[in-house]
Amino acid sequence: MIFQRAVRREFSHSAAGIFVALFAILLTTQLIRLLSEAARGGVEPGAVAALLGFSALGYLPILLSLALFISILLTLSRSYRDSEMVVWFSSGLSLTAWVRPVLSFSLPLVFVIAVLSLFLSPWALSQSTEYREKLSTRKDAGQVSPGAFQESASGDRVVFVEAVADDASYVRNVFVSSLQHEHLGVTMAATGHQEIAENGDRFMVLEKGRRYEVEPGSPEMRILEYERYAIRLETKESRGIEWTPRNMPTLELLKVDQNRHRAELLWRLSIPLSAIVLALMAIPLSFVNPRAGRSANMIFAIATYLIYNNLMTISQTWVAQGKMSFALGVLLVHVLMLCLLPLLFYRRIAVLSFTRFRR
Repeated sequence: MIFQRAVRREFSHSAAGIFVALFAILLTTQLIRLLSEAARGGVEPGAVAALLGFSALGYLPILLSLALFISILLTLSRSYRDSEMVVWFSSGLSLTAWVRPVLSFSLPLVFVIAVLSLFLSPWALSQSTEYREKLSTRKDAGQVSPGAFQESASGDRVVFVEAVADDASYVRNVFVSSLQHEHLGVTMAATGHQEIAENGDRFMVLEKGRRYEVEPGSPEMRILEYERYAIRLETKESRGIEWTPRNMPTLELLKVDQNRHRAELLWRLSIPLSAIVLALMAIPLSFVNPRAGRSANMIFAIATYLIYNNLMTISQTWVAQGKMSFALGVLLVHVLMLCLLPLLFYRRIAVLSFTRFRR
């Protein structure tokens, strides 16, 4: 009992350190991507932190599964390297005796991974989608990035501003290119600001400018000078979130009998299932010869993880394409890896038995 508590404590410390390292790498890569979008004007700088949190929450199941696998692998490899396994086997215990402490440590974490994969990650993705939709509807003259061309969601309007006031109340030197009723119009103004009508419609109001209108294929051009010109901004609130299989709640996903939705459900179920299988596979894969390096062992373990992950991706693709049934997609990959598990244990136990026999 004391030994199992010590092992679980070592597993926990190792998993926490690995998770922090992986999480830091994830945050760095996602932050770079979001900052790049913000620099191009695709995301508001103030929204980077919220989108970063939603993105990190979506990747948590995969990070926890990988941290679980690596922590067990490294802990048992250290036991081999420090000759603690010699004491373990000399006490009459076999390699399979590690299954119980590994399961007692893994099952609570697998439960957390299942909750994240089935419920929290889809929620985070839907919230991120909704947040981006709200940001796109709020993208107006006072929020555009100076010096950047920004296209509207419908693709029929391009806005460029040279400078934005410090309080974002108005912009200077506005350029708007739009296509309306098969007429190409170019509007320029010295200043502009936003106004909201009583019914909630929002307008970009340009002041002291000129508008050029031309019909494609016609040599005629119309030039208008104005003191005040209002452009109605697009509103998407009525459209709401664009639901896809990835951001749909799991309970809603169960109600839709389509290949793409079944493939997404397959992926969400595969993450916790693969986590428990990988935790058990880490026991025979952790063998290290104390007199030799552990590079070959780690490379083989990482290759096993990559193959397992690629097989899950392939099964998801086949289910989405209708080449494989949902039930077969759930069982095939995981049953295949579970069948390899006794072979790995047998091979490792046979090698250890032969080594003790030679001694």
